[in-house]
Amino acid sequence: MLIQAALAALRQVFSPPLRAILWKSLALTLGLLLLVWFGLTRLIQWFQASHHISADYPFLDTLAYFLAGAGLFVALAYIMPAVSILVAGFFLDDAAEIVERTDFPAEPAGQALPLGKAILYAVRFAGLALLVNLAALILFFVPVVGLVAFFAANAYLLSREYFEMAAARFRPLSEAAAMRRHYGATTLAAGCLLAGLMVVPVVNLLTPLFGIALMVHVHKGLSRRRPLPAPAAPGRIR
Repeated sequence: MLIQAALAALRQVFSPPLRAILWKSLALTLGLLLLVWFGLTRLIQWFQASHHISADYPFLDTLAYFLAGAGLFVALAYIMPAVSILVAGFFLDDAAEIVERTDFPAEPAGQALPLGKAILYAVRFAGLALLVNLAALILFFVPVVGLVAFFAANAYLLSREYFEMAAARFRPLSEAAAMRRHYGATTLAAGCLLAGLMVVPVVNLLTPLFGIALMVHVHKGLSRRRPLPAPAAPGRIR
């Protein structure tokens, strides 16, 4: 099921109905990354000016700019999960509706989340993803461990966020979370695909739209299985 869902999602990303959303999601993703770059360079300039590095140590001034540029490429993979989740929150319902209408025409379409609620939900998880990835960045220079930490953390975070957003168009968020836990192996495997996509430069810009289309298909496939067990008692920690 997962392979079929991934192929269908890839086809949808470049399909004419989603093309306009693709360009907008790319523009927003690049815009957010440029803001990060701008903030980083301004911070370096402030640090150099306040410590008189440019005047006293010209070589260090040049080196700092070089490290800022090179470091941005390294940090990009660690920033992208949070940016991806945030961008997905803006385009979730428009993209999901197109996927549902074109690939599942005989089934009822989902109900859009209120824009404010969808964005707040995405911002919350984007903040969590940013904190987790900053922690993983500390392990960047530890061979193997850093890569494993990055992949494992983002496989879980991306599977949780993208699946619950797609499922919330058809069921309450609490039920969407319960469904994600119940089918944890399948949703985590889908998250592994998204985490793998994150480490491919340029291609990772497609993650928001691909993730939405993928999880729409995963949710539809899991919804056809036997009904979920009764929900847990209120107050259980997600």
